[in-house]
Amino acid sequence: MYDNPFDNGFGDYRAVNMQAQTAQASPVQLVLMLIDGLLEEMARLRMHIEHKRYEAKAASVAKCADILTGLASALEVESGNEVVENLSRLYDFCAQHLNQAGIAMDVHKVDEIQGIVSNLRAGWQGMADAQR
Repeated sequence: MYDNPFDNGFGDYRAVNMQAQTAQASPVQLVLMLIDGLLEEMARLRMHIEHKRYEAKAASVAKCADILTGLASALEVESGNEVVENLSRLYDFCAQHLNQAGIAMDVHKVDEIQGIVSNLRAGWQGMADAQR
């Protein structure tokens, strides 16, 4: 396999850039960053399924699950807030559905979750805009 000498440099730059962004981000901005990462990984998952890249597909499903777990762990579930409980259930649903998509090699299931997460992102973006 061909090694691009710029890959490590770009990866290093991205890591430093991400650290700088997260250090200055509000909680809502952090959620948006996680959701953006989830949407990017779901796009990769879709491509891995389409091209039957089984190992990469499994890694993408795991990354999506990790991001969804991160989003769920940031919720204050003990608060008893109905919105928080609904978000927790939604994150669980998304993780289960993406896992099923990976098992069934079904891009339509990925598309369904991408739509849900995109709508969720729009709601969080509205909150961020309202905070400005």
